[in-house]
Amino acid sequence: MREIYAEIKTQLIFRYIGVEALLCNRLYFSPMSTKIFILSMLFLFSCSLFKKKNVEPTLPDSLASAVNSGARAEENSDRDEFQHPFETLSFFGIQPAMTVAEISPGAGYYTEILAPYLAKQGQYLIVMPRMTSRPSAIMVQNEQKLQDILIRYSAVQAKARIIPFEPMNKRNGTKAASVDMVLTFNNLHNWIATNTLNMSFKFIKDVLKPGGTFGIVQHRIASGKRNWPRSGYLTEKQVIAMAQKAGFRYVEKSEINANPKDTANYPLGVWTLPPFYRLGDKDHDKYEDIGESDRMTLKFIKPN
Repeated sequence: MREIYAEIKTQLIFRYIGVEALLCNRLYFSPMSTKIFILSMLFLFSCSLFKKKNVEPTLPDSLASAVNSGARAEENSDRDEFQHPFETLSFFGIQPAMTVAEISPGAGYYTEILAPYLAKQGQYLIVMPRMTSRPSAIMVQNEQKLQDILIRYSAVQAKARIIPFEPMNKRNGTKAASVDMVLTFNNLHNWIATNTLNMSFKFIKDVLKPGGTFGIVQHRIASGKRNWPRSGYLTEKQVIAMAQKAGFRYVEKSEINANPKDTANYPLGVWTLPPFYRLGDKDHDKYEDIGESDRMTLKFIKPN
């Protein structure tokens, strides 16, 4: 019993310090309400330790081992056949000693790979909009998934940072030209819908080092096909033109994430397909057979 109590005490102190540091830029709440929120979360964590001793997984020693890690959530590893994480990150040229920023990582599919992979030699930056005072249910759910990933490895907490996705200033403490690579997965349609495209590209250009890599994966529709607003799809021509206009130099593309079964013509846009299945059981087998969306995979650099 003493050993269990000692472990709980140690883990709670460490996680309180680590999680508070990671979340300090994410919350609009007052310092006191932030502490109450964190302590509540840690209380639940302490209860779980009585049920099962927490065993920390080993940090991966290569990109392949990070992708194939048994510590990843099954719901994420099951998507690898469509996401191709090893091939995608290799195409962008990732290296373990890099500082890599991921824009709006959602539920943390790539966070599970990047955070531990970069923990030994590099640094992983999670760039996200600040949490509002009344977040949506999906925002809260995604936030919890990210927290679960970040506290999984003690070494990750020292090397990962969450920074606000907003113009660079003293408030977010982001240094200009300090990042080797910026990655964004299926976010450009959101920036267009929220009229934040220019701000987003400016932030990325500001934080990237000269010669740094900007990698984009985005739901793709073929040029000439009818595309209704907010379908989630964009054409390659659109995305390349937008990035070039923002000052990035186009390098090359890959068909790693292509899916020829995707017609990009669905009642609820890309969210009709897995993993979303916004139509529920209606035509579920049909959309499951199609799989996840057809995606462009584009590599840009910030000119010297």
